[in-house]
Amino acid sequence: MTTRVAFELRIAPERIEEYVARHSPVWPEMLAEIAAAGRRNYSLFLGEGGRLFGYYETDDDVAAQAYLAASPVAARWEAEMAEFFVGLDGRPDQAATALTEIFHLHDQLRAAPAPSSAPDPESDPS
Repeated sequence: MTTRVAFELRIAPERIEEYVARHSPVWPEMLAEIAAAGRRNYSLFLGEGGRLFGYYETDDDVAAQAYLAASPVAARWEAEMAEFFVGLDGRPDQAATALTEIFHLHDQLRAAPAPSSAPDPESDPS
């Protein structure tokens, strides 16, 4: 079963340009570690004032977190990235603030009853 994970971090406003540059591109060995951890469909979005929103999908987030926590490549990457964040206690990949999903279109469409095929009384010409 796929788990969708979203998180938020804050980048120091004066460091935003450098943070973006460091992700253009990310080290190939770090990309490989993210994939090996089982994370996919991973995206980062930057908002005003350094607000960073991340999203990924995984089949086992606990295992993905553990894999990256033990990865020497991820440890080096996260050590370099830690200096960009405000109010963070620990490695960014391990200490980001998790967000609670409250809506997912596909899940609700799948669970919704089929639309009624009854004619609209407002459109009946009689």
